[in-house]
Amino acid sequence: MQSQNSNNISLDNITGPRTWVALHADYLYKYALTRINDQELARDLVQETFLAALERLQKFEGKSTERTWLTAIIKNKIIDVYRKKASAFVKEPGLTSAEHETDDFFEPDAHNWKPNHRPQEFGIEQTDHLESKEFELILQRCLKRLPSLWLSVFTMKHLDDEPTDTICGDLRITPANFWVIIHRAKLSLRECLQKNWI
Repeated sequence: MQSQNSNNISLDNITGPRTWVALHADYLYKYALTRINDQELARDLVQETFLAALERLQKFEGKSTERTWLTAIIKNKIIDVYRKKASAFVKEPGLTSAEHETDDFFEPDAHNWKPNHRPQEFGIEQTDHLESKEFELILQRCLKRLPSLWLSVFTMKHLDDEPTDTICGDLRITPANFWVIIHRAKLSLRECLQKNWI
């Protein structure tokens, strides 16, 4: 393998397909699982990612780390899963009328909470790391209860920091759909956290 210039990762540091499972399978599985909440599907996506990477191996230029490259592949596969789920969700009849719910809760253009509907502090915010771990576990359980599309939108927005336009484009949903989903997901998470953590 040849070395790249100083701005790129050297291809000499690439381990190759024989070590992918040992080095990256657990990481990719956890990455997928936190985003799709389906163990079997997460395992399938990891396998599909390795196969896709193997097919594209000649095109890999070493401009990123091997893990970053594999993560980008699995991320695109996860978006494909989101997209399939989104197409079914958008056809639900209640969604159009639900778009008007945002008017009650959010400022028209800023998409920020109106003061009367803004979530209040829990009142028991902690900096203790053990409690933070406990909180994290409960948050994960609450996230698993979200409908798949809500989880998709929420994770893309808040875990992956994707712009709203990108999320709407990838999932083929309207901005109004997006805000309804985010709104409902946040309310659902808040309710779940209040029941299980406080």
